[in-house]
Formats: sequence, C-alpha cells, structure tokens
Amino acid sequence: MIRKRNIKVVATLGPASSDADTIRALYEAGADVFRLNMSHGVHDEIAERHRIIRALEVEMGRPIAILADLQGPKLRCGVFADGKHSLPSGAAFRFDLDPTPGDATRVCLPHKEIFEALEPGARLLVNDGKLSMRVESCGADFAQCVTENAGDISDRKGVNVPDVVLPLAALSEKDRKDLEFVCDLGVDWVALSFVQRPEDVIEARALIGERAAIMVKIEKPSAVKVFDEILECADGIMVARGDLGVEMPIHAVPPIQKRLIRGCRKAAKPVIVATQMLESMIESPVPTRAEVSDVATAIYEGADAIMLSAESAAGQYPAEAVAMMNAVAEEVEGDETYRAIIEASRHVERKTMADAIVHAARELAETADVRAICCYTHSGTTAALVSRERPAVPIIALTPFENTARRLSLSWGMTCAHTGTVERFKMAVVNAARAAREMGLAGIDDQIVVTAGVPFNVSGTTNILRVAPCDESKIFSAEPA
Repeated sequence: MIRKRNIKVVATLGPASSDADTIRALYEAGADVFRLNMSHGVHDEIAERHRIIRALEVEMGRPIAILADLQGPKLRCGVFADGKHSLPSGAAFRFDLDPTPGDATRVCLPHKEIFEALEPGARLLVNDGKLSMRVESCGADFAQCVTENAGDISDRKGVNVPDVVLPLAALSEKDRKDLEFVCDLGVDWVALSFVQRPEDVIEARALIGERAAIMVKIEKPSAVKVFDEILECADGIMVARGDLGVEMPIHAVPPIQKRLIRGCRKAAKPVIVATQMLESMIESPVPTRAEVSDVATAIYEGADAIMLSAESAAGQYPAEAVAMMNAVAEEVEGDETYRAIIEASRHVERKTMADAIVHAARELAETADVRAICCYTHSGTTAALVSRERPAVPIIALTPFENTARRLSLSWGMTCAHTGTVERFKMAVVNAARAAREMGLAGIDDQIVVTAGVPFNVSGTTNILRVAPCDESKIFSAEPA
C-alpha cells in the first residue's frame, strides 16, 4: 500500500485500538508507524499489539515501524486527608517529605531530589500547570511556596519543575524493565521521556545498543537549551508539545517547534510533531479548523511525521482521525506553495561524498524525466540523506536488513523494501527497477536514479549514481558497471 504523501502518520494504540481489525483499519486509513505507550497497558497487552502489527506487516508486504514510548519519571504529590482543595492566588503552601496526608496548607512531595535542586524563585507547576507556585524558601526536605494563581490541588497530581535541572535519571526502574521488554520484543524505535541533557541519551544508548533506534522527546526547557548536543546523540526527535507547553510559556512552543524541525532536517534525522494535533476527535468525528491548521503547519515545515495520541488510542473515532491526518497531508503536499516552502527551507552543508551523491540524485530527478530515487543502504544513512533533500519524486530504500527497512519507514518520503544482498551494481540497478515497477512508482518505459556504494555490503560507502531505465533488457544490454 503506497501512500500518496511524503510525511508519515504515527498512530498510538490503546483501549480503542487494540484488536487486529482496528489496527488493520488504522493502517488502511494511513498509519505508517504504531506507537506503544508504556505508560498504559501491561506487558502481555503490549506483546499482543506487537504480534498483531507484525502479522499485518507480513500480510501487507511492507515494513511497518513500531515505536515504544517509555513513561519516564513521574513526579506526583502525595494524598490529602479530605480530598481536593481550592487554593486562592497568593496562598501559602508547603511541600515536604512528611508522608502524613495533606491539607489546605501542605502536602508530601516524595521526591527528595526536587528539594536538593530547588532555589528560591523557582516554580512548581501542579496538575499540568493549572496551578503555579513560586518557591519563597526551601531546604533539604521542604519548599515553602506561594500560589501565583487560583487553582485546585488533589491526590497524586503531577508536579513539573521547569526552572531547574533535576538530579534524576531519564530512566526510572519501571523504564529499565520496560526497555528490556520492548527490545527483546523487537521494536524499531524507543522514545525517551524526561530527557534533560545529552548524558540521559548516552545512558540509554548503553542499555539499548543496536537493538533499536532512539527517539528523544523534547519536553523539558533544559533539553531545549542543549538541543544541538542532544540531537547529536539521538537517532530522532519528538517535539512533545504537551509537557513543553506546560513547562514553558505556551507562546514559546511554535518557534521552538520550527527550530527543532529545522535542526533535525539539517542533521538528516527524523522528527515527529506530537500532542493534541486532532484532540477534538477524541469525542467528535471531525476536528476543529484550528487543529487542521496545526497539522498543516507541521507538514509545511517539513516534519517527517505527525502523531496521534489519545485520538487513536482512546478516542471514539480512531480510524477517522488517521484518515483525517492522511487527507490533510495529501491536500497540503498537493499545494504548489508546499514545494516552494520545502525547497526554500533546504539548507544543507555538504561535506562528504555521500552528501554530494544524494544532492546530485535529487538534482537529476528534478531536472530529467526520472520517476524515483532508489538507494541501496545497510545502516539507513544514505536513505536518510536522500530524505533530507526532500526531493519531488518518491524515495525507495532497498536494504537487506529488515530492521533498517522498518526504522526508515518513519522518515519523510520513504518507501522501504527488504531485499536480498547483491554483489554487483548492475544487479542492484535491476532490483531497483523491479521494485519501482512492482510498487507502481514507475513504468517499464520510465527512468530511475539509483545510488549505492562500492564495494557492496559495506556501510558508509555511498559513491556511485546512475540514471537507469526500468526496462531490464535495456539494463542488461548496457555496458557492465
């Protein structure tokens, strides 16, 4: 099933989308990647969803990427003796380590690491930022605060600490267990929550190894400050606008989104825009106009993927939400303004042979009568570089490694195929021509551009490019390459 768009759609699975029929419906509606949210669901449920996706993959004959999203440390206050309290603006309130049930003046915050990092003037945001408190004084086991606005506080509400870097690892004990589980299961991407610094990614890399690619969720102000360093360590980025919009001024999120997308495009690493993209479709069969514009903005900016969360996991219209994403993407990418924006925002420093090859491939494809760019790749690096170019023709990634094909399924414009190994460039061209025809992306009388590396079966050797016919008889009649 070949999409009529370049941007990819990520659909989160959950209670509303856990059976085989619904997951198939999501795929047919346009889902390219399935997200398994480790914050919800037990391991047996996650394993069953994984099994269904892999069976669907075999049935459809196309690689499907699976993204496991780790929960990360969750900071929550304790419980109250008599339920919810409504605090007025300017009220004094204390957080401490005393496990005694709280009241209208105090509650336990069972995270001593927070008190170790706090300073006077720092903010504590409760219940997704609905209640903001400013620290007036603090110590090793308390923080005396004053409320900055009226709001409610109740049992186990989440607490965000945006103004300081907390001495907390991005991986909790639960995350470490979940990480081993999903890596053994065979997911393609692992999303890291609560990343504050590059060291968090390096720690996860040591545990994951080569078993999965790492998608870093940018949701903390501290991560935004060191984004370039984090990007260097990561395989991909998720613009997690939910917590980011809680911990930073909400009007700061759109410029950050644009900067992160541009940084990822420059680095040839995929970027997902996530959170509340079609939020109203949890309960409504149609989205708001503002939501459609939000989705369109991410597409115009050149993001690799757009993501549905509760819309597909717990909403009443999961397949309709995916279909809406697909429809918006097709409409935007058919707009002539889209190509103008994509081309104007292409700023790439070309320093290597591979950079030059993929740049030439795009120029040839857009200048000559060429239907597709076909690239042979082992690690996926060459294909990622082609994707960075954002060509006006389809990209076909051919690889002997199934996990590489699956991971690349997240990247902009990529149609992936798991192929056998080849020893000669001519056979690579033949296989590319066959793949382009079988996928319906080229006809027997069309031409394609093929990139590869010689010697074959060695990563990082992209050094050859050919404009080739899709007619195999013409390939074999040509001079040997």
